[in-house]
Amino acid sequence: MLAEVVLVHGLYHQPAHLLPLIDALAGHGAVVHAPRLHRGSLAADTSAVQRVVDRCRTKPIIVGHSYGGAVASGVRGAAALIFMAAFVPDVGESCADLGGPDAPVNAWVRPHPAGGTYIPAGVAPDLFYADCSTDATTRAVDLLVPQAPGHGRGTVRAASWRQTTSHYIVCSRDRALSPERQQRLAGRCTSQETIEASHSPYISQPAGIAATIITRGVVR
Repeated sequence: MLAEVVLVHGLYHQPAHLLPLIDALAGHGAVVHAPRLHRGSLAADTSAVQRVVDRCRTKPIIVGHSYGGAVASGVRGAAALIFMAAFVPDVGESCADLGGPDAPVNAWVRPHPAGGTYIPAGVAPDLFYADCSTDATTRAVDLLVPQAPGHGRGTVRAASWRQTTSHYIVCSRDRALSPERQQRLAGRCTSQETIEASHSPYISQPAGIAATIITRGVVR
């Protein structure tokens, strides 16, 4: 049976950002699901992804990027977990706890006139997409959305990585979540690797990320 993969995006992003990786995974024959988050809280986002996982025909590989790692951590029923430049919280921890007050992204979070926060378009290319092509970066910046408050401060109610095979992809050129902090979080996972990439390798090197997901997602 074909592998099923559930991709969980980060704050300010949406499923359309993941299209390069979705296409690369489809090339491996995977069935890919990419639910939209920003549902008002970490708990609501986690429930939305859990519903997708519960509908899968086989146990899926769940891939969490950035904030999406906190969502993935709270979801049950994964064959394997992949964390990509992501938070890996334990029960009772939040992304804000793990990122710390000096997290690089914090300096660029701005209040949105309609409520919540946003990342200015002028800084997003360097912050999120430093190694992406010009065209890909332009598209990604155009897709960014405002973020409702509270998601990053929500605490996880379960830590599925404690019972499930997990792999962490550390991005050595990340300017949003420091590589040093990623290394510490990676220590919670079954295995890890470091790649030369910015915060969004699913855009800059989707073929390599897809191969890692398929390879590491095979339960041995």
